[in-house]
Amino acid sequence: MADYRAPLDDMRFALNEIAGLGAVNRLPGFGDATPDLVDAVLEEAGKFGADVIAPLNALGDREGCVLENGVVRTPKGFPDAYRQFVEAGWNGIWAPGEWGGQGLPVLVATAVSEIWHAANLSFALCPMLTQSAIELLLSHGSDDINAIYLEKLVSGQWAGTMNLTEPQAGSDLARIRCKAERTDGHYVLRGQKIFISHGEHDMAENIVHMVLARSPDGPEGIKGLSLFVVPKFLPDADGNPGARNDLRCVSLEHKLGMHASPTAVMSYGDNEGARAFLIGEENRGIEYMFIMMNAARLAVGMEGVGIAERAYQQARDFARERVQSRAIAGGAGPVTIIHHPDVRRMLLAMRAQTEAIRAIAYRVAACIDIARHHEDPEERARAHAFVDLMTPVAKAYSTDVAFEVADLGIQVHGGMGYIEETGATQHARDIRVSRIYEGTNGIQANDLVGRKVARDEGLAAGDLIKAMRETAADLAADEGGLDDLAEPLTTAAGALETATDWIVETYPQDPAPAAAGAVHYLRLMGVATGGWLLAQGALRAAERKAAGDADPYLEQKVVSARFFAQQYLPQAAALRTTILAGGGTVAAVSPDAF
Repeated sequence: MADYRAPLDDMRFALNEIAGLGAVNRLPGFGDATPDLVDAVLEEAGKFGADVIAPLNALGDREGCVLENGVVRTPKGFPDAYRQFVEAGWNGIWAPGEWGGQGLPVLVATAVSEIWHAANLSFALCPMLTQSAIELLLSHGSDDINAIYLEKLVSGQWAGTMNLTEPQAGSDLARIRCKAERTDGHYVLRGQKIFISHGEHDMAENIVHMVLARSPDGPEGIKGLSLFVVPKFLPDADGNPGARNDLRCVSLEHKLGMHASPTAVMSYGDNEGARAFLIGEENRGIEYMFIMMNAARLAVGMEGVGIAERAYQQARDFARERVQSRAIAGGAGPVTIIHHPDVRRMLLAMRAQTEAIRAIAYRVAACIDIARHHEDPEERARAHAFVDLMTPVAKAYSTDVAFEVADLGIQVHGGMGYIEETGATQHARDIRVSRIYEGTNGIQANDLVGRKVARDEGLAAGDLIKAMRETAADLAADEGGLDDLAEPLTTAAGALETATDWIVETYPQDPAPAAAGAVHYLRLMGVATGGWLLAQGALRAAERKAAGDADPYLEQKVVSARFFAQQYLPQAAALRTTILAGGGTVAAVSPDAF
C-alpha cells in the first residue's frame, strides 16, 4: 500500500481561504490559534499520522481484533501507538484547559482529525468516540461526574464509547429494553447493546460507556430513556480504575472492513447489575445523546474526507508509475497511465470531490466555533443555523462521496485494484460503514428535509442560497478568467431554491413524497454547497495570483473548482427534477407490490 502524507497545502488552503481561520482566530479565547501555530500543529500531526499510525493500517486490516476470555486484543502495534498518541497530547487538543485540554478551535481539531482518519480509520475511531463523550459531559455532566471522568477522558488515559441500539431496535431507539433500576444513590443496568465500536479493547486503562437505558418509572418510547455513565472499572477513592463493573463483551462482529476497530456486543448486568451514574435528569436521555451524536456526525464526515484523500493519493501515485499503452495522441512507446484522458478524468473527480467535502466540513467546524464564542448574538445565531442545516450534509454527502472516490481508486488501479495486496480495496471496505452508522444517510436526509428545512420554512437554506448567488455574482464580475463558473453555480442555486420551496410547501401536508426524495435533496445541497465553496476558493486563489503570488499550487484550486462546476454542478438540475417528480411514485406504491 502506498504511503500516506498529510495534504498540508490543501488543508491550509481550506482552513485559511475557505473556512476562515482568521475570523476564528479573532474570537475570544482563540488569540493563540494563529496561522503559524496551526501550521506547526498540522506539521506535527502529519508526521505522527504518517510515521506512527499509517504503517499499522494494512497490518490491522489483515490481523483484525481477537476476543480471548472476555478481553479484546487489538492488532500488533495498536496499544503502543495509542500510548504515543495520548502522551503527545493529541486526544484533547480542542478540550478546555481546565480539564487538561489545549483549548484550540474545533476548526483546528477537525483538520487534525482528517489526518488520523486518513492514516488509519480503525485506530482513529477510538479517540473520535472519546471526544464525543467529552462533548456530552461538558454539556450535561454533573460536577461530581465530571470531576471523576473528564480529565482522564480528555487526556485519553480513559476511552469513551456510545451505547445506543440493541438487537431488536436498530435505528428505532424507542424499542430499547436495557433497563435501569435505582439503588443507594446510583443505578444498576441490565440489558444488551450491539454495534459498540471499541466497546472492549486493550489500548486504554479504562473504558467509559455512555449508555441509553429505560428509566425505572419512565413512559414508553423514547421519552422514557435516560443516559448513564457506565465504566468498565469503577473508579476508586483516588480516581484510579478499581473493581470490575458487571459488564462484558460477549462477542465481536465480523465486518466488511475496519477490521482493527473492535465492534462489540456488550452485556450489562449478568450478575449483580452494572453500576451506572445518571447524566442530567431522568427521561431526557435522547436529548443529551444528541450532543454526542451530532459531534460524532461531523467526525464521521471527516472519516469520509480522510479516506477520500487516502484513496486519491494512492490512485494518483499508482497512475504516475503504472506503464500501459501508448498515449492516445500517439508516440513511440507505452506511457504511464496518468497520460490517458480517462485516468486523468477519474483523478480529477477524486481530487475535486475530496476538496469539496473537505471545504464543507471545515466550514461547518468554523461555524461551530463562531456559534459558541462570537460576541455578537446575531452572528452566533447565524452560525448555529448553518451548523444545524449542514451537519447531516457534512455526514452523509461526505461519506457517500468518499465511497465513490474509493471506488474510483480501485478503477484507476484496473485489475490490480481488485487485488487485496495493493490496498485499494481496503479504503472502500473501511469507509462503507460510515454511510450507515450515526444514523444511516437516509436518516440524515430525512432529518435535513423534515427538521432542518421544513420546520424553519427554509430560512437557513434560503440564507445559504443567497450566499451562493453572491459568490456567483463575484464570479460573473471577475476579470481574471473565472466568469465561466458563474452560470453553473447560479443554476445549481436556482435548483436548490426550487427544491427547497417545494419541500417547505409539501412536507407539512404530505410528508411522504418529500421524504421519498430526501436523499436526492441532501445530494443536491451537498453538490451545490461543494461547488459554491470551491468557487470561493478559486476566487481567493485568483486574488493571491493577482497580488503576485506565483505558487503554481493556486492554479490547482482553479482547476478543481472548474472541473467540479463542469462535471458535478449540472447534476443539480436533474436532482431537482427527481425531487419534484419522483417522490410521488415511491410514496404511492404499496409495500405489498414488492
